Amino acid sequence: MNIPAEFENMRSFQDSEVRGAIKTLLNDPSFVKIVRKMVKGVPIWALKLYTMRFNTVNGFQTGMIYPILKKILRTATTGFSADFDALPKGREDFIYLSNHRDIVLDSAFLDYVLLLDNKYSVEIGIGNNLLIHPWIETLVRLNRSFVVNRSATAAELLESSQQLSRYIRFVIEYQKRPVWLAQREGRAKDSNDRTQKSVLKMLTMSGPDDMSISQRLQSLHICPLTISYEYDPCDWLKAAEFQMKRDNPGFKKSKQDDLINMKTGIWGYKGHMHYQVAQPIDNEIAALDESVPRNQFLDQVAAIIDKHIFKGYRIYPCNRIALDMLNGDNSQSAYYTEQDKKEFQEYLDGQLGKIKIPNPDWEYLKERILTMYANPLINQLSVL
Repeated sequence: MNIPAEFENMRSFQDSEVRGAIKTLLNDPSFVKIVRKMVKGVPIWALKLYTMRFNTVNGFQTGMIYPILKKILRTATTGFSADFDALPKGREDFIYLSNHRDIVLDSAFLDYVLLLDNKYSVEIGIGNNLLIHPWIETLVRLNRSFVVNRSATAAELLESSQQLSRYIRFVIEYQKRPVWLAQREGRAKDSNDRTQKSVLKMLTMSGPDDMSISQRLQSLHICPLTISYEYDPCDWLKAAEFQMKRDNPGFKKSKQDDLINMKTGIWGYKGHMHYQVAQPIDNEIAALDESVPRNQFLDQVAAIIDKHIFKGYRIYPCNRIALDMLNGDNSQSAYYTEQDKKEFQEYLDGQLGKIKIPNPDWEYLKERILTMYANPLINQLSVL
């Protein structure tokens, strides 16, 4: 299928471009240096011979990306589970709109599930703020990612959002492929996952003129996806960032900070992971009153998405312990043991011990980490 030229600089790579993209990667010294660290003992010429075997995106993913994901599951988790039973069978034209825990792995493990179980992969939206080096952009576009312009000026923002909306609709309606999007720009660092109305506004910017806002959203078949990590390896980094921003409102992460977050998120300990998908919310959107103001309508759609994401959380003992520690009571103690509590306290102390910032406010930092683990439970209890 021909892809409109307007998407040339943002779209994912096609099968015909795989070999050229791989050559570009293997000729990049920065990429080769990283690969040498990951596959110690394997001569680079052997890797090049192996990699050049691939001439399709799916082949590259299954041959190069998924062995890395399997290694992460083996070395950095205690298990991984996924429940996609709510999806209609025989279809792929969905938007998986999910909460956002990890910069890289959230969408990568969704792709892992879909390709291995259903033999198709998902198009992934990734912000251009994360494309710190040229090889990163090549790699992610080779891995079915499309680029979301997060550096657009105010004057460029409308056209950039319209183009993104058109591309997502093209993938779903014409390519009949699924798309993954985070429910908000950037991770919810306190794990209080709320759908940003701006994401929904962007999705309504494409489609025939005679389509209502409700119909435009229904036609994209939004499936709320809940991603649960037992432990967030970046919790200490997020807590430190909270204090840095509290003490200096103008604080902004550097590119090096982003790289540290990505590396920590990928290889750090996560405990158990679970993915829970809800059925498309087309009928729930159709049941809403379209006569209300646009912003109010989108607020109602966001509330539907949030409700499904909250219901989908996998709640672990650490979530319940964190809530009790925040509240100073034992309201959740029936769901965990004293050993669970001891292990979580040791984990918490270890994560706090990693923080190296000027004038650390330990009580504040501890409260920030506890809040990250308590919020999924707080939100789930609010909809049960």
